[in-house]
Amino acid sequence: MDTRHAVIDTVLGEVTLVASGRSIVGLYFRHHWYRPAEATFGRRVPITSDELLGDAASQLQDYLDADRVAFDLPTATAGDSFQESVWELVRQIPRGQTVTYGDLADRLGDKTLAQSVGQAVGRNPICVILPCHRVVGADARLTGYAGGVARKKFLLDLEEPASAKAERLF
Repeated sequence: MDTRHAVIDTVLGEVTLVASGRSIVGLYFRHHWYRPAEATFGRRVPITSDELLGDAASQLQDYLDADRVAFDLPTATAGDSFQESVWELVRQIPRGQTVTYGDLADRLGDKTLAQSVGQAVGRNPICVILPCHRVVGADARLTGYAGGVARKKFLLDLEEPASAKAERLF
């Protein structure tokens, strides 16, 4: 498989985008908690020389500039069956909304799985694109984001509906 990567600068800091074949398989921050070894990213290519990575970079920039509300990219994840089931639930969280780890565990049929859900969410290989930042701790606490809580807060603030922002002013 043709695995390659590109590094871009964003408002969130340096981001490494990884593609394998015709899919985006990784989006990692510089100090990402579960960042794979760089050797697994394949060769580094200029962002302008790879159509898929260029499109991913463009869509990410538009998203961070609030000019895009969703990603339209081919993606692939390679988790175990539990991780994939958690990530599928994460994909379904609407923009501007959050759910708790416990909520996801409950949707999987066992509220006691909240910690395991948190571990799966933390190992999401395509963060931002697969919106794991929308998963929060009990009582809406911002906890456990592999890219750092400051980035999680930025992304949630970016996605917050205008009506909710207006309500906070009063």
